[in-house]
Amino acid sequence: MKLAILGTGKIVNEALYAIEPLAQIERRAIFARPHSRQKGEALADRYSIAELYTDYDELLDRADVDTVYIGLINSVHFEYAKRALEKQKHVILEKPFTGTLAEAEELVELARAQNRFVLEAITVLHNDVIDRMRDTLPKLGSIRMLLANYSQYSSRYDRYLRGDVDASFDPASLGGALRDINIYNIHYAVSLFGAPKRVQYFPNRGFNGIDISGTLVMEYNGFSSVCTGAKDSDSPCFVSVQGEKGYMKIDGKPNASPNLTTAVVDEHLEAEGDPSGGMKRRMNPQVFLPKEVHHRMTREFQDFARIIDTGDAAAAKQLTDETLNVMRVIDMVEWTAPTERN
Repeated sequence: MKLAILGTGKIVNEALYAIEPLAQIERRAIFARPHSRQKGEALADRYSIAELYTDYDELLDRADVDTVYIGLINSVHFEYAKRALEKQKHVILEKPFTGTLAEAEELVELARAQNRFVLEAITVLHNDVIDRMRDTLPKLGSIRMLLANYSQYSSRYDRYLRGDVDASFDPASLGGALRDINIYNIHYAVSLFGAPKRVQYFPNRGFNGIDISGTLVMEYNGFSSVCTGAKDSDSPCFVSVQGEKGYMKIDGKPNASPNLTTAVVDEHLEAEGDPSGGMKRRMNPQVFLPKEVHHRMTREFQDFARIIDTGDAAAAKQLTDETLNVMRVIDMVEWTAPTERN
């Protein structure tokens, strides 16, 4: 894969580090906006990237690349991805994919028409843990609940409180907790259960109306998925799926998927009384640890390179279908006017 990298921010720094050991990815070019040229030069020098562009059209026309990775602010994802696809480049698009479902569908259709792939960079789908969760799900019996919490105090939140609004807290830039951090929780629910019937979002809003934290309830047949994301506070992070015959749980940040504990009821052993007055069923919890990787984003780039280099349309479609289902969830959220809660 001959790759051009768009952006110079934190996520691009992580991406460049993540792909450093992957010989199958050639880092051919990097794009920086004119005011970020010095950052681009520093990244190009550090990661031996031969070409630096500050004009996007020039990069698309002149750079010897077949794929662009877009790590720019959320509000320009659609525009930059569309221009790349029109120039017959594959696109790796950082989460959240686009602002609306209609934009996502347009990109997918354009990619198909151009015989190219457009893929969302979302680490949840590129980890041994999600594979183990899919395998374990049938053993849990009738599902009754998914609970997920990804809360971490944003490195930019103190600035926000002082009135210095970064793109990640700017409604016009499509920032906010739902798209930036709760999106990982949504991907777990959609990956395991598909698109929900209904959704309802309960945001905590900041002074400019942005959702600085919030809880999304996704309604399925017979159960709900309750997903909390916060950029304004800390909490232990987890993803838990409960069924009538057992449970599985990730302890840690959902974007890294560091482990998975699974516990299934042993129906050959009698349940015991519980001091609280409940029933304690016999289970044998087992902890699964994924293979160690260079960086949490390394496997997704490994997967993207294989899909693009081999033309694996089936794998690309599976990933794209999930992305579209997640965008359907985002599209179902009613972004009502903020109330005076803060």
